[in-house]
Amino acid sequence: MTSQRNKFIETEKKKFFQKGEESAFEKSFLDIMGGRVLSRNNTRKFLPFLFFLALLAVIYIGNTFYAEKKIRETNELKKELKELRYDYITSKSELMFRSKQSEIAKMLSPTGIKESKEPPRKINPVEGK
Repeated sequence: MTSQRNKFIETEKKKFFQKGEESAFEKSFLDIMGGRVLSRNNTRKFLPFLFFLALLAVIYIGNTFYAEKKIRETNELKKELKELRYDYITSKSELMFRSKQSEIAKMLSPTGIKESKEPPRKINPVEGK
């Protein structure tokens, strides 16, 4: 089975590369795709490095998901802040309207409390006490 596979790879190499010599990149690429890299004895010493690269890839992917999650949360908080700001402005304008002197007089008229018609007087402290 492997001899047929190797023959197939060799014929494909010849079809793909119509050159006399292959470059180092082409040879490495074909070794990786053909699976010959895994059958070599010196591959075992590269396994820790490959595991390290796989770990880095997992961390990178996890970091990307975490960053996207934080961006979504930030956008939701911005929307909520905008809504709360609108509520604040509405409440503030309503308070300003209700605290006008004429509005207070209208609200207190059913209770019998009326506006004073006399202007306020300044009380002078008595000297000598």
